[in-house]
Amino acid sequence: MDPLDRSIYLGRQPILDQKKALYGYELLFRNARIPNAANVTDDSAATATVISHAFSELSLGEALDDKKVFINIGEELLFSDVLEFLDPRQVVLEILETIPITPRVVERCKELKQKEFTLALDDICEIMPIHAALLPLVDIVKLILLEDWEEKARRIVSDLRGQPLMLLAERVETQEQFRRCAELGFSLFQGYFFAYPTVLQGRGVKHDRLVLMTLLNQILGDADIKELEETFKRAPALSVNLLRLTNSVAFGRRVQIISLRQAITLLGRLQLQRWLQLLLFSSPDNQQQISGNPLLQLAATRAFLMEKLARFLKPEAKALAEEAFMTGIMSFVPVILGMRIEEVLTQLNNLVPSIQEALLARHGLLGKLLGIVESLERDQPGPLLEYLGDFPTLGLDALNSIHCEAIAWAAELGRPMKHDKLPENPRLDWSE
Repeated sequence: MDPLDRSIYLGRQPILDQKKALYGYELLFRNARIPNAANVTDDSAATATVISHAFSELSLGEALDDKKVFINIGEELLFSDVLEFLDPRQVVLEILETIPITPRVVERCKELKQKEFTLALDDICEIMPIHAALLPLVDIVKLILLEDWEEKARRIVSDLRGQPLMLLAERVETQEQFRRCAELGFSLFQGYFFAYPTVLQGRGVKHDRLVLMTLLNQILGDADIKELEETFKRAPALSVNLLRLTNSVAFGRRVQIISLRQAITLLGRLQLQRWLQLLLFSSPDNQQQISGNPLLQLAATRAFLMEKLARFLKPEAKALAEEAFMTGIMSFVPVILGMRIEEVLTQLNNLVPSIQEALLARHGLLGKLLGIVESLERDQPGPLLEYLGDFPTLGLDALNSIHCEAIAWAAELGRPMKHDKLPENPRLDWSE
């Protein structure tokens, strides 16, 4: 076992543009032995090991495709060979505020710019004379929204007016903060303001047309249930609506749905075909595929990560893995539908008790797995370590590997699948 891998865990936070489309992610390499550590220089050697492992062995950069990847760089890492693992066309190097701006640091930044890296100044509260040497080299300036953030933002916007820079607001947690920062001139936003029910209240979720066409082709081609299930997993919102539809069809039956496969079986192929055809004809072209939708990306990553963790911990318990994926999807229903989880469970009252308990109170094994992934998403080392304490076989090295695999799987959702095409003259055939 590598003690360096065990000391660091990988977190990820979405970065959006003004249209709330996914621009990229900040990858967070945290020292879990120091609960409040938010600085990669806490253990530069360990962080370098995890970065090289993630990008070389796990091919995380390829998985994220065209999305920008922001990485915090302390003084030791700034001069480290580990940067050679990174693709300068994709990676944004965040120069931490703790780095003294010396002539040596400025020269190193010039070297990195010549190698076509994008540079960002991290956690800038105000522009000072000491920043003058770096400003011509950086492309992005980040402001973290803390106390008096609006006044600080105004000053930074004023001081940088006319400079060819992008401004990024970090820790944006409300729609109002997003709106005010956008008005001030910020073009990038980091935080979970998009993942609160109030943001999406009353909105319908558009189904990815590509997935709808694929499912319809599979139904018409008599694909087996396993293949249908895998395609449904590519569309979290569609999976939620499948459960709701199945619940209405199965009204009056004493059935506990524990997997997408069971929902597909209960609905039946003919009814499933009718439903998909209706969705296909009623859904306009979706201009923002799943790969660009931060909420669905987050939901898909969470669900797959929970499934893989369940398989890792209890490989013999197939039903548990299916329940874990279902729990991950269902945990996002309040955001997707703008409803409280209690209201959702009233409509889907045939979910097994273990899923309900996990969603309502984070109880049971499923609840603990949900707690693990939520702690990763929210960058909360304390709760993460507490949950991991219940699973001695799940070290941080294994968690990092599974997390990278989940990120890669979710990144594939928006990419075209082979043989995806609209059937010629699809008909709404309601005959039995």
